[in-house]
Amino acid sequence: MTHLRSIGPVMLVGAGKMGMALARGWLDAGLPPTNLVLVDPSPGEAARELAEDFGLVIHEQASGLEPNVLVLAVKPQIIGPVMDGLLPVMGPQTLVLSVAAGISIARLSEGLGTERVVRTMPNVPAQIGKGMTGAVAGPEVEPRDREAANALLAAAGQVAWFAEEGDLDTVTAVSGSGPAYVFNLVEALAAAGVAQGLPEHVAMQLARQTVVGAAALLDADPAPASVLRQNVTSPNGTTAAALAVLMADDGLAPLMARAVDAARKRSEELGRG
Repeated sequence: MTHLRSIGPVMLVGAGKMGMALARGWLDAGLPPTNLVLVDPSPGEAARELAEDFGLVIHEQASGLEPNVLVLAVKPQIIGPVMDGLLPVMGPQTLVLSVAAGISIARLSEGLGTERVVRTMPNVPAQIGKGMTGAVAGPEVEPRDREAANALLAAAGQVAWFAEEGDLDTVTAVSGSGPAYVFNLVEALAAAGVAQGLPEHVAMQLARQTVVGAAALLDADPAPASVLRQNVTSPNGTTAAALAVLMADDGLAPLMARAVDAARKRSEELGRG
């Protein structure tokens, strides 16, 4: 098992929310600050706070050091010029780890001159170490590369590896976009409470904490979600009445299937540019 201390120099390009979530996770998990190089021409407040907390310097552009791992956490719209600027620091030992949404392994390999590329799709809860990341390894990624990538990604939550790059479109639709579906569930549940006569702020408090508590229970109890659902469903009770609506043929399952399918198709379109 690869430990973060043994990975060597890591260069993180992009000091946005996801980049900073990953960086803080690495540092908290044992990556020496001296092994982390931050690159961003316009760092935000979170990046400046991280740099101050750990004594880091944020560089406007990559230069000098050839890192063992180059992490791309930039917006896909600017990936071309970013890769052009990184060519001088690409060494024969450099593994590329990309969290740039929709940018294919082939394009990353062409732009950076290496096939040692791992493409990933993390999600927003990575910001608090509760993320879910899907990952696919390029053709030249060695076992030790994969171990290093896994160690870095696991600092932000759980990691699932896939054999086919196309699977990342479905990963995007399920876990990448999934937090927004949960947030919308909170909105809908609160709105239903208001429709039944509750004050808006009370309905939102009830809905929000119900989802927070249910998620915490999922995290604490390894039982399948179906078992947890059954545990809170008394025969002929109130929950059973509600689930009869949610689990009907035109209920939540087909709605979620359509939503995930729409997100997957859009991910495919974005990937084609």
